Amino acid sequence: MKNSQIVLAGFGGQGILFAGKVLAYAGLKAGQEVSWLPSYGPEMRGGTANCSVVISDKPVGSPVISKPDVLIAMNRPSLDKFEDSLPAGGLILVDSSLVDREVTRSDVKVIKIPARELALEADLGNLANMVIIGCLLKETGLFTLEEIKAGLEKSIPASKAALYDKNVKAIELGYTYA
Repeated sequence: MKNSQIVLAGFGGQGILFAGKVLAYAGLKAGQEVSWLPSYGPEMRGGTANCSVVISDKPVGSPVISKPDVLIAMNRPSLDKFEDSLPAGGLILVDSSLVDREVTRSDVKVIKIPARELALEADLGNLANMVIIGCLLKETGLFTLEEIKAGLEKSIPASKAALYDKNVKAIELGYTYA
């Protein structure tokens, strides 16, 4: 599944935009065409945040996604907002630690993963975003672990390079959970 349109959504401060950037850089490192379009409310931390990531083997005509193949919902308001935007056959990954309702659609594949709980139990702090990215990789085959690690390495600023290993552990945790 090298061609994909992904919407990642949650609260500001959950690392939604960062996770999208990691996917985009992984796509670049894998030789794909990509776009990454962040969107966040004025509150930033605690407000809503989402981003659209397009990964394709052809040039991307527009970064705007109206019918994503994949939705990553890190909170209930995000599931409420984007659930109906997926076409039949789409994939919804839900952080079941924070989403307190079931997906109402029966024509999409749903994976519930307690990403926040898993990250906290593994002493990985707020890296639920990377746990759910690991789950995405396992489920879709979008990238290899090496490709996502290359995207992660490119995304982490030099001032936070010490967090690379924790992020990798979080990705691997989600990958093995799936």
